[in-house]
Amino acid sequence: MGGALLEQWIKSDKLDFTVVDPMAESLPEGARLLKDQDALKNEMFDLIIVAIKPQLIEKVLPSYSKRLNKDGLVLSMAAGFSATGLGEVMETDRIARIMPNLPSMIGKGVAGLFAMENVSQTYRDLLEDMMELAGTSVWVDSEDGLDRITAVAGSGPGYVFEFARTYVEAAESLGFSNEQARDLVLGTILGTIEMAQGSNETLETLRNNVTSKNGTTEAGLNALNQDGTVTRKLKETVDAAYNRAVELR
Repeated sequence: MGGALLEQWIKSDKLDFTVVDPMAESLPEGARLLKDQDALKNEMFDLIIVAIKPQLIEKVLPSYSKRLNKDGLVLSMAAGFSATGLGEVMETDRIARIMPNLPSMIGKGVAGLFAMENVSQTYRDLLEDMMELAGTSVWVDSEDGLDRITAVAGSGPGYVFEFARTYVEAAESLGFSNEQARDLVLGTILGTIEMAQGSNETLETLRNNVTSKNGTTEAGLNALNQDGTVTRKLKETVDAAYNRAVELR
């Protein structure tokens, strides 16, 4: 995810990026790649972005605390590692966390943002600008809010892919080839979402607008959710993801 966001962030004219990664072979044009921290020499940074696995944080990050400018910010996308814990490792109370989702890779993501109290408005504005390059963002006032965003948006692409997968299978059962079914299903989902985003109507109203009494859509909707199965399952889905996010934190 760090690499995916870098692909979008590199478009900013406000930031220059240096990446320390012993495994990376290349970076987007405009970013500097170093294989180890020693190559930084005496360089200091206004923003240090944590894009490593949570279990590596306490091993890797402490030596970077001396690289952070006095009023600098630490930004983490490591799920399950608290801002307080990061502050202890990096010896600062200027910590922010982001929770991006997969479509950030194409600039269509939805991200959650959280910042500790001492993070300045200047840095908050910068974070908003950065996340706008990757899609949209929502501020939350607690790390529990990030866990809730994880359950809805962070894990959400998985839910959508699974719905689309089963929708394609249903289309194939009517005799369409996989390619035809995929085109029909993904085109329908894409067009419907864009229509909803461009409308001021509620989703319920939009649904009703396409549903004629005793028509085909009504028959399909009755089979889909008349007994509340979909409503109940989606609630169970986001609750399960949220509970797991809390456990990890």
